[in-house]
Amino acid sequence: MSDLEGVFRREWGSTVAALARWSGDLTVAEDAVQEACAEALRHWPRDGVPMNPGAWLLTVARNRARDRLRRETIRPGKELAAMNGYVDQIRARTDASEPHPVRDDELRMMFTCAHPALDRQSQLALTLRLVSGLTVAEIARALLHSEAAVGQRITRAKNKIRHANIPLRVPPAELLAERTPHVLSCIYSVFTEGYWSTAGPSAIRDELCAEGVRLAGEMCTLMPNPDSYALAALILLHDSRRTSRVNAAGELVPLDEQDRRGWDRHRIDQGLARLRQAQGSTGPYLPQAVIAAVHATAPSWEQTDWTTICAAYDQLLKLTDSPVVLVNRALAVGLRDGPDVGLAALEKVAHDPRLARSNLAASVRADLLRRAGRLADAASWYRIALQANGSEPGREFLRRRIAECGG
Repeated sequence: MSDLEGVFRREWGSTVAALARWSGDLTVAEDAVQEACAEALRHWPRDGVPMNPGAWLLTVARNRARDRLRRETIRPGKELAAMNGYVDQIRARTDASEPHPVRDDELRMMFTCAHPALDRQSQLALTLRLVSGLTVAEIARALLHSEAAVGQRITRAKNKIRHANIPLRVPPAELLAERTPHVLSCIYSVFTEGYWSTAGPSAIRDELCAEGVRLAGEMCTLMPNPDSYALAALILLHDSRRTSRVNAAGELVPLDEQDRRGWDRHRIDQGLARLRQAQGSTGPYLPQAVIAAVHATAPSWEQTDWTTICAAYDQLLKLTDSPVVLVNRALAVGLRDGPDVGLAALEKVAHDPRLARSNLAASVRADLLRRAGRLADAASWYRIALQANGSEPGREFLRRRIAECGG
């Protein structure tokens, strides 16, 4: 089952995006792909996974969508006319897309979801659901919102697209730039959910990491500007450490314990090259890429340049008031100036209500207390962090820390 789930996650975004472009309806596309996945669960365990599972899913989903739209034509009045219009669209469409600089279906969908009629949070939630196939629970954890709020945002966004007749197409080339920040944000969210999986049996979801790397590269080709390069640098530098973040047993390995000989030097070189191209970026990805570059090039944990890292966090805080950035900065300050200084910095943000659904502040507090030698206090905070962690490898890591602290 887990292997099939991996296939579904890899193929979800491109299949939904292609079907939405073909049918002109987001809900029809998503529902049809879900039906195709359900049919695959019935057939593939018996018949084997097809050579091209994406094509199989798209064919089945297209048939389900066509059947649904044809059934809808029996509805009376205005709904009949609308559905007849959908069927006419289907008959008129072919697999060949119109000439456009955005050739990737998933990027097309990201630019479509970035329509200015939708608010920023709805754009992000809708994109992560339709393009990346993240569940509502996963999106809620990524955005630090409740599942109910995220579900309502997605539903409202779909309804607004439908009722306002927002076209499911990429804007003209001259309007791509204004939607680029949203697309970059979504790509990073996709990669982040893969690199720091917030739930499930695996610490890392390789298919999401690979998709983030690919889409960031596509954006460098489509929109070759410093912000695109900065995001690509950040993702590549993080991805260079991916295989070292877990051991053979699937357990999380923290950065200070990783074997740096296992890091992907080619990825690091690629990331550093993109970082050089990113000079002049005014977005949030450049300072984050600088932090990742410092880690990637440090000969050892002990030789990490925490002064440069803290300066990069200070620069990042000029661009965002994110409590997550403040917590991570507090940890960096603690590693530069000592745990007690870091704990003082953490206290300024630890009670921010936006962190209520995250275990980050508790984890960082526990880590700083452990480094300060206050093991009993550290164990208590690791237990608090454990209560809010949905990833089983993450939970197991926290249990190990509790044991190390004598808890």
